[in-house]
Amino acid sequence: MGNASLNAARRSRELDSLKSVDVLVVGGGVTGAGVALDAAARGLTVALVEKHDLAFGTSRWSSKLVHGGLRYLASGHVGIAYESAVERGILMKTTAPHLVHPIPQIAPWLPQAKFAQAAMLRSAFLGGDVLRTFARTSDDYLPHSRRISSAEILRYAPTLKPEGMRGGFLTWDGQLYDDARLVVAIARTAAQYGARILTRVAATEVTGRGAVLVDQLTGDRLSVDARMVINAAGIWADQVASGIKLRPSRGTHLVLPQSVFGGLSAVLTVPVPGELRRVVMAIPAPDDRVYVGLTDEDAPGPVNDVPHATDAEIDFLLNTISSAVQQPVTRADLLGTYAGLRPLLDTGHHKGTADISRRHAVITSPDGVVTIVGGKLTTYRRMAQDVLDKAIEQSSLDVRRPCETNRIPLVGAADRVRLAAVKAPARFVQRYGVEAPQVIAGPPEFQQPIAPGLRTTYAELRFAVRHEGALTEDDVLDRRTRIGLSAADRELALPAVRETFASV
Repeated sequence: MGNASLNAARRSRELDSLKSVDVLVVGGGVTGAGVALDAAARGLTVALVEKHDLAFGTSRWSSKLVHGGLRYLASGHVGIAYESAVERGILMKTTAPHLVHPIPQIAPWLPQAKFAQAAMLRSAFLGGDVLRTFARTSDDYLPHSRRISSAEILRYAPTLKPEGMRGGFLTWDGQLYDDARLVVAIARTAAQYGARILTRVAATEVTGRGAVLVDQLTGDRLSVDARMVINAAGIWADQVASGIKLRPSRGTHLVLPQSVFGGLSAVLTVPVPGELRRVVMAIPAPDDRVYVGLTDEDAPGPVNDVPHATDAEIDFLLNTISSAVQQPVTRADLLGTYAGLRPLLDTGHHKGTADISRRHAVITSPDGVVTIVGGKLTTYRRMAQDVLDKAIEQSSLDVRRPCETNRIPLVGAADRVRLAAVKAPARFVQRYGVEAPQVIAGPPEFQQPIAPGLRTTYAELRFAVRHEGALTEDDVLDRRTRIGLSAADRELALPAVRETFASV
């Protein structure tokens, strides 16, 4: 096994020596990183190129849930729900036990909820239990769902209105410590297997036989030949390959302080009034934050590098969550918002994006580029496997090694017993797994918070630059840490980040 460290020196060295590879992957989101790992683990030579940074696009804008697909069960998409449940189990037990942990999910039966909404949620939870059994995820990881009392509901969510509540339902699901950290871990593991991970490199003139690469830091251009070219550019996939027609859907979240929710310790599910299958969720997050989401809105027109929440979406989420709590949540409470675009395939048959299937699709363009679109974060590994299998099938390469990523732990991963024995504070183990002692090694001042009111330490900034491929201030603030989700926190952290780049 090679070195998992990504940094500016390695990038420069590997870019300079790049001439040809077996597999060229365009796109550094969760699926592209997954393809790079899968291909490298099969013994292929691999280069992943990303115009911006790892997890720059949709992959960092999720709800941070690794879920079993209850929504898909409710709408009758059993196949997608089962695939989600299987992949959730692989992530929790093998791929990234340090980054994915069980979290309770509650659905209170509120006075405004119709019987049909409560019955639909209960049946979805029961269906989730069946899928969990078939996916062989034991109760030790995710206990089965059950009816619970109003008193139990309020222990998980103290700020809910108790008046008229008729108890509720409890289930368990998976939660990512952070989605961008998962992408970085996959990319670093691919690098350990020999893949070149090249951020700030744009792919132009892409064909099934290679591309012209443009270094976004220097402007230098180089041609690279490839036996296979895989387009994993997500929402920008139609700009890389011909014959792709996407219908973007925007999902928006609010970022709120935990103090607004009085110590929320479970995912809180609130039905949207007047809609049978739609819910809004309040999700406990690291560093005393809560994410509230999410929307599903058509997003036609040009694709921005960073999508933004609309006023209507913010009001919708605030109003829905406020209907369930004692004290209304207002714009004054907001730390920030974020929005991501789902790369849904345009089938031309649906009125709204909420009705378009989340099943992924593999499409081969006339020039041989193989594209993967659709899907979701939980099923990234299976998506990567499917698109790579298709590319190999169409290539002249004789690749006999099958996909092994269902058995490969990511850097930092270990079973629960080993993780519990790591000699480092819990916050670091949740972020770095068994690498935590390496992160905090050094003078005591490295373990100090970088600014008042922030938990991020100087050690984390140094590790991001030296080992996690962060090349710019934004890479550190917006992806290696999630400080940038709050504009005020971003300003506080900026001097320390600049100091780190100057000293590393």
